[in-house]
Amino acid sequence: MSSTALRSARLGLRATPEQEAVLRRAADIAHKSMTDFILDSAYQAAEQTLLDQRLFLVSGSQSHALFDLLDRPAQDNAGLRDLFSRSVPWSN
Repeated sequence: MSSTALRSARLGLRATPEQEAVLRRAADIAHKSMTDFILDSAYQAAEQTLLDQRLFLVSGSQSHALFDLLDRPAQDNAGLRDLFSRSVPWSN
């Protein structure tokens, strides 16, 4: 089954003639259709943006400080206890 058969969402965009020319040239070099090139490129950029929100790099000293905090025994936190005792608004 081709990837186009699985596609059901429609996306639209407008570009300047210069942007279109660059995208068309890059798609040609990559041996892809404009749609496939733009969708693949946008998808990769979106994945990277999402990863940037979950993955962060720290120095060795920052890493040790973080692990020290994680290794501490759990402490009672009244604010968190209160927060987690509340019902979630989307389940009402």
